[in-house]
Amino acid sequence: MKPARLAVLAIALVTGGLAAFLMSGEDKPPEPVMTAASPPPVLPTTDVLVAAAELPLGQSIQAADLRWQPWPDQAIASGYITRTAQPKGLEDITGSIVRSGFLLGEPIRPQKLARSDGGFMAAILPAGMRAVAIVTDSRGSSSAGGFILPNDHVDLIRTSRDEEATQAGGTETQVSETVLTDIRVLAVGQIIQERNGSNVVTGETATLALTPAQAEIVTHAQKVGQISLSLRSLADMGRTADAAPEARADSGMTIVRFGVSKQQSRH
Repeated sequence: MKPARLAVLAIALVTGGLAAFLMSGEDKPPEPVMTAASPPPVLPTTDVLVAAAELPLGQSIQAADLRWQPWPDQAIASGYITRTAQPKGLEDITGSIVRSGFLLGEPIRPQKLARSDGGFMAAILPAGMRAVAIVTDSRGSSSAGGFILPNDHVDLIRTSRDEEATQAGGTETQVSETVLTDIRVLAVGQIIQERNGSNVVTGETATLALTPAQAEIVTHAQKVGQISLSLRSLADMGRTADAAPEARADSGMTIVRFGVSKQQSRH
């Protein structure tokens, strides 16, 4: 082999060895450092009195129906019963009557309760209102076919005999007119709420929430004729009820003669 080729081969061997040496001497990449995740911040809490079960309207609260539950301080609203402010809150609330239902875990608020030292109907009746019971047809013919439930809103229609029209025409004439609108039904018969998924409730009486003036109108209407209840849509609930029929003085009335209805002016 010629000396020139030997020199080239020697240089190649030396260069390869040097490269291998340099490669073997490189530092290994640093291994990733595992850091522990910081725990979430602990929010300050206060024990709040909540419902331990679903509490429907009219239920008398027992100690087992309530419990203390930690509640974030920033979420405590005015009216909540806290163990710090009222350490005997559970004992104080026991025996109260539910005026508006509570869901499981819902904070207890005194505004939705009534003391049991009075009658139940008086407890759930709004301030300034009167409870008046009217007689309805048990078959539902004067109460929307029996589909009226407690807390529904109704219009009151009075049907009575028109003496003047009867004498003038010589035939029996009945007159129907709406005397009150948007009246809340407190109870139907002895039932003050829907239970067990029942869809139809019928009863001999319906108890209504009325102002004192409306109570006088209904009492008089029952004496001179028959009252029927007309169920209102959910979308129409909450509107102001008519205070007196004088406010409807220029409205018409429905006269029924020989089974035929006819609208006629009141004047």
